[in-house]
Amino acid sequence: MTHRTAAKLPRHWAQINEASFIAGIKLLFIIFRLLGRWPFRLVLYPVVSFYVLKSRAARAASRSYLQRIWPAQGRPAQQVRLGHVIQHFIAFAEAILDKLRVWGGQLPPEYVTIHNREVLFKQLATGQGGVIITAHIGNVELCRMMSQRNHQVKLTVLVHTKHAAAFNRLLAELNPNSQLNLLQVTDMTPDMAMRLSERVQRGEFVVIAADRVPVSPNPRVAYADFLGARAPFPIGPYVLANALQCPVYLVVGLARQGRYHIHFELFSEQIKLPRGQREQALATQAQHYAERLEHYCRLAPLQWFNFYDFWAMPQSVTTHDHP
Repeated sequence: MTHRTAAKLPRHWAQINEASFIAGIKLLFIIFRLLGRWPFRLVLYPVVSFYVLKSRAARAASRSYLQRIWPAQGRPAQQVRLGHVIQHFIAFAEAILDKLRVWGGQLPPEYVTIHNREVLFKQLATGQGGVIITAHIGNVELCRMMSQRNHQVKLTVLVHTKHAAAFNRLLAELNPNSQLNLLQVTDMTPDMAMRLSERVQRGEFVVIAADRVPVSPNPRVAYADFLGARAPFPIGPYVLANALQCPVYLVVGLARQGRYHIHFELFSEQIKLPRGQREQALATQAQHYAERLEHYCRLAPLQWFNFYDFWAMPQSVTTHDHP
């Protein structure tokens, strides 16, 4: 068990002010709708560069991540420069633009390729749904397109809307129905678990990100090896999957060569957290997830968007270390 004091640690990701960046993205989206993508990109660089220069913490977090992922690409970590950090944020802005296009119904389906969708349809055939874990990489909102194409696929996305209030308001402006499958969750109460269980039993899928420590005074995490160092991962997705007793899938949407690719894979047939071995089981699941996340980060190094000190804990926590 590890305890660290909040006074000496960086802010939690939920404390990072998103308003200025969202305001810039809204302006860029208006330019895109009026003039198209190339004029959008001409304006994109000064807007994003201004934000990067203004936001020291986010700039440092991006540099830290790039210095970890570059060696995996055969590039020296010490060669990361400010220009590369700006490119990272450019990729983030492009992903947000396409995220808005998805929610607004403006991203043509022919630009999206879905890989291994059979694993999800196989589960649908049983009449039961499952848990889908995701990450802040690429554009996971693209899985909504699968839901739009096949009405059998019903998704409930767990979000922390207090942190993302500005962005969610923007989504609501684009599409008044965009909130229908978003479910705000700050604490996983027994009532919430029961509601989610009912949805899974009806054949629906619950979507939850597994690469951000929860907003809590004393979050419980598991440490796993990720890009060459120990990093904290939330245990909530695995506790939820254990409670729902259903299959768990991993979904990632990456932009590659002018197209988006949605990757589905079976993460676990069923997650069990047996008494007496709970801590080890949680750590094992977190390590499995960290390895799959690293795989996709290597495929698209500039598309992992966690602009805070991911390898540090911002508050006192209870940890579960992988053996």
